Amino acid sequence: MKTTHRGEATGLSLYDRAAEDAAATVIAHYSTSFGLACRLLGPRPRPHVRNVYALVRVADEVVDGPAEEAGLSPEATSEVLDQLEHEVMAAISRGFSANLVVHAFARTARECGIGEDLVAPFFASMRTDLTTSSHDAASHDAYVYGSAEVVGLMCLQVFVNAGAPRPVAPAPDLVEGARRLGAAFQDVNFLRDLNHDGQVLGRDYLGLSQPGDQRAAVLDRIDADLAAAARAIPALPPDCRRAVTAAHDLFAELATRLRADHGDARVRVPDAVKARLAARAMLGFAPREVRA
Repeated sequence: MKTTHRGEATGLSLYDRAAEDAAATVIAHYSTSFGLACRLLGPRPRPHVRNVYALVRVADEVVDGPAEEAGLSPEATSEVLDQLEHEVMAAISRGFSANLVVHAFARTARECGIGEDLVAPFFASMRTDLTTSSHDAASHDAYVYGSAEVVGLMCLQVFVNAGAPRPVAPAPDLVEGARRLGAAFQDVNFLRDLNHDGQVLGRDYLGLSQPGDQRAAVLDRIDADLAAAARAIPALPPDCRRAVTAAHDLFAELATRLRADHGDARVRVPDAVKARLAARAMLGFAPREVRA
């Protein structure tokens, strides 16, 4: 590591630190709930999880409005997304990117074993947002896998491998739990954002705008996914359990409120309740029981 005469990092070490700070800034601007859960992670996995979510957020923003607001056509937006995916894969291969968020993600990917098998499905789902406005059951499942389940699997790679000499494959029960938790998170977000997705973005992920509202079935699926994920959380490394429990319980609370609320306002969890859920997780309580 290069340092100045005062012992401060320079060169690549300074660049790495700036990249991690850039990732943390992205998260701070876009997700207070995620920021709360991330603070419950131990110092070993915390910066890596922020690096994953920062890249995910940037890609999501490309397809969710800012690029269009900047005057880009759908074709130009697709090209930007393609370029971002190419830069991510190149950075994982070479270990460097001029894009600070990509550089931070690539460092995490190289250390924790995140490869094309997870990156490619994620970008495929992001690309779907540019071409598909209404989903059936099959396309919903494919979209959720790429947009959410693989993000859970990326985080799992971090939980298991951050700081290890070389990455190893997580246990099958942890893989199942990560996928189910990611799917639950995504379906909760679909329900919360139903009006915005339909009216502003022109997208229907759940088919609830069509005759035969299946809202209760979606909530039942969410509960089943949350229950399955809860069973895997105790097997996570100790410095990850509290954060994942807090996130699980927050979305369980959102699911409960969504089941009780059919209004147009976006359902949210009050800050006092978030703090209580975080405190409960911090004290080491098991994930909230969800009846599937």
